[in-house]
Amino acid sequence: MATLKDVAKETGLATGTVSRVLNNRGYISDEARQKVDDAMKKLNYQPNEVARSLHRKSTNTIGVIVPHIRHPYFSETISNLEDQAYKKGYKILLCNSQSIREKEIEYINMCTGNQVAGIVLCSGTVPVEVFEEVHIPIITMERFLDNGTASVECDNKQGGILAAKKLIESGCKHLIHVGNIGSISMPADMRKEGFQEICEEYRIPFVEVNTEEIQYYNMSYTEIIEQVLRDHPEADGLFANSDVIAAQALQVCRKMRKAVPEQFKIIGFDDVRLASLTTPQLTTIHQPVREMAEIAINLLNDAVAGKLVAKRTVLPVTLIERETT
Repeated sequence: MATLKDVAKETGLATGTVSRVLNNRGYISDEARQKVDDAMKKLNYQPNEVARSLHRKSTNTIGVIVPHIRHPYFSETISNLEDQAYKKGYKILLCNSQSIREKEIEYINMCTGNQVAGIVLCSGTVPVEVFEEVHIPIITMERFLDNGTASVECDNKQGGILAAKKLIESGCKHLIHVGNIGSISMPADMRKEGFQEICEEYRIPFVEVNTEEIQYYNMSYTEIIEQVLRDHPEADGLFANSDVIAAQALQVCRKMRKAVPEQFKIIGFDDVRLASLTTPQLTTIHQPVREMAEIAINLLNDAVAGKLVAKRTVLPVTLIERETT
């Protein structure tokens, strides 16, 4: 069985350098990383993860906690986090909490018990005081914690502003916003604030439709959308907090024989793959998920190395115009 010394001999590097590559410590050139990777494959060398974790007090594993594994936004987020983590030499331990507080606390305890290097938290229902007992880096996505290590967010309010302006510029006079979960406070709530600000500035009447947790988990919004359109037949534009909601609004419009975009215009949020697969394709607010995931992993990696990291990072969003406006 190959040893660390065998890998070092094969690469021509010092044993300490190979050890730093395996433990992801300090600066290592891409060339050195590639040499070690090639040598490990050639020699079929398998690092002893248990011994390494006992030595370092942590593993090269990152806990990733999400509230919804089937939602297209979180699926894309998970995929990008895994890709960026792998590039930094980490594996991920994926936890699907379903926004159940007790389950999230259990997963955080499981992650710390398994000596993960850090946690990327994509859920907003864990009590703040829980993090006072967690002594590893915690990077939050779309949530800011005073006692967290760092957060990465998109400019949700700007997304609402862009959506409202586009609908108004497209000739809409009576608008609807669908998406905020009335019982849960989330960063996405800021989308409503931006949307409302522009509607009030242009004196455009709008209806705010809150959703429920059960609709979020089941991704089923057709009934609530159909009801609001029947209650407000004058409405000619809708901004949805996700592309999932926007896609279902398209289905409802077809059922009610409202032509999109001729009679009714729709804008979604996220710009996941779904947005370009509908007919007509969705105009939407692009959330830079790939960049957010890359920054989250870089922040965690720097925090693990003991470096100072930015407490809060907010990335801009952009309007992607397709066929529903």
